[in-house]
Amino acid sequence: MAIPATQMRPGMIIKHNNELHAVFSVEHRTPGNLRAFIQAKLRNLRTGAMFEHRFRSPDPIDRVIVDEVPMEFLYADGDDYYFMNTENYEQTHLKRSTLGDAVEYLIANLQIKVSFFDGVAVGIELPQTVEMTVVETEPGLKSATASSVTKPAKLETGLVVQVPPFINEGEKIRIDTAEGAYLSRA
Repeated sequence: MAIPATQMRPGMIIKHNNELHAVFSVEHRTPGNLRAFIQAKLRNLRTGAMFEHRFRSPDPIDRVIVDEVPMEFLYADGDDYYFMNTENYEQTHLKRSTLGDAVEYLIANLQIKVSFFDGVAVGIELPQTVEMTVVETEPGLKSATASSVTKPAKLETGLVVQVPPFINEGEKIRIDTAEGAYLSRA
């Protein structure tokens, strides 16, 4: 199934140069007077090799259809991340090296889809948005309104995103998993 490069998300499985690759991270770049492109970090599923590749925005990407099983994220233990099948309560664990940047969005009880190819868990598909709690940020300003001014905020998983100045510690915010960007208060 071909999709445009702009719809690539971390955790997807794609076919590139006749090999299966897991998308590790995706970054949309629009340099000055040049055309926009997508810088993607890919991991070869057969060899485990990591590399970066540039895709033009309209480039067709062959998304590989894998068996997607709805699962719930349970907990992380070092570099192991444990998931439970919501239908038969069977547990699966994946390594941090398999998940890539997707680990920054994993919070307890998050409903996700784990991708299986030939019976082996090869990656996950995150929801469009996740709700996370701000654990560390500068104090908010009373008179601050939504403007182009932002400040860094550290979330419960360690992810740092830019948020408007009126967001305070302890607040729940909605994050876009594709861009890793603040969307709104939860």
